[in-house]
Amino acid sequence: MNPTLTRTWSAILFDLDGTITDSAPAITSSLARTFALLGRPVPSHHDLLAYVGPPLLTAFQDYAGMTPDEAAEAVTVYRSEYHGAAALDTAVYPGVAGLLERIHEAGIPLALATSKPELTAIDILTHFGLARYFTVMVGASADGTRITKTAIVAEALHRLTQTGADVSAPVLVGDRSHDVVGATANRLPAIVVEWGYGSPAEAADATATVFSTDQLAKLLLG
Repeated sequence: MNPTLTRTWSAILFDLDGTITDSAPAITSSLARTFALLGRPVPSHHDLLAYVGPPLLTAFQDYAGMTPDEAAEAVTVYRSEYHGAAALDTAVYPGVAGLLERIHEAGIPLALATSKPELTAIDILTHFGLARYFTVMVGASADGTRITKTAIVAEALHRLTQTGADVSAPVLVGDRSHDVVGATANRLPAIVVEWGYGSPAEAADATATVFSTDQLAKLLLG
């Protein structure tokens, strides 16, 4: 953890998978069904964990060697498998709900910035009673025009601005390298949580790393 990281934030952006929720069981089981339905070998559970977090269109190409068209088909099949009750086979990490409540009570605008489809992400946060803490909730667009973390973070900042929120000193909290990339591209510092799905190497370019919600609270709230 970087002890010199500023603790005066005008807005805080949170990733979802691996940061707020432990969603791997739902995602990996849906991925396994997707590979089977496509007639492809089903990767091991360990290999499927790499898909948790990054935009799936990119993940299918990078990890499964699919062409862009094949990856697009895989995403369509996956989304048909990952919905409703299947998407809710997840859990909120201990301490995170309380931290989100404290940030909300402190009057700091909160934004969700996730690579998960936006409506699915909203359903999950609503299911766990967390949606009320967020000023805006942004995810991947249904039409595929907004899928990169860079674009998602940019949209979250834009929507915060539209609400009148101060975005002069925002920070992003995530768990994977693409969170760091998306934050950096938008000139945001990135805090990486170690309880998610990323490796230590993925946090190499982060502004800070934390291993507990208590550590994260100190960086976000002082």
